[in-house]
Amino acid sequence: MSKQEISPSVIRRLPRYHRFLGELAAKGTVRISSKELSGQMGLTASQIRQDLNCFGGFGQQGYGYNVRALYDEIGQILGVAEHRRTILIGLGTMGRAIASHVSFPQCGCELIGLFDSNPFVAGRDLNGMPVHHTDTLAGFCHQEHPELAVICVPENAAPALAQKLAALGVRAFWNFSHGDLRIDDPDILIENVHLADSLLTLTYGLGHEAPVEPAP
Repeated sequence: MSKQEISPSVIRRLPRYHRFLGELAAKGTVRISSKELSGQMGLTASQIRQDLNCFGGFGQQGYGYNVRALYDEIGQILGVAEHRRTILIGLGTMGRAIASHVSFPQCGCELIGLFDSNPFVAGRDLNGMPVHHTDTLAGFCHQEHPELAVICVPENAAPALAQKLAALGVRAFWNFSHGDLRIDDPDILIENVHLADSLLTLTYGLGHEAPVEPAP
């Protein structure tokens, strides 16, 4: 099945499969059936089989899935062994938290540059990495060729920044600016992150009798 034929909802479930399988492997679980995995993940066994069949036949009839092998296969699909050159712009509270606590290497990324427009922040270090002024972005991108940018700047500054970075060759954006980024280029990937959406899902559930389906 080609990349274009795979549902975005299936792709969004892949990191969750990878995380659960990693936890199982760490506990020493050697194999697991789709039924057993469904009980842990809150999905149906049929859904799991359909999702995994999009990428090939990983299971064996009567055996189930080899946990470590499936974990490695999904990791390869997700590109966790890649070293996607990544920069982060905006070192306020959110940016500092992401730079300090997100495990970029486990997600196939290599954080190579930190940037901020505040002259009292630029020129300092964060976790041993120098913080550059945003005025130097163009030169840095021409020299280091980052593929992915983490955007942690105010909402009103994000669109122009993203357009500039796209023109400099950045192909993907992880956006925490509180607004949705849109770039008129089908080859540019954008993941708009809104933490409040998850919280509002919980507040909805608290006000209604029916439980809310867990987020992927």
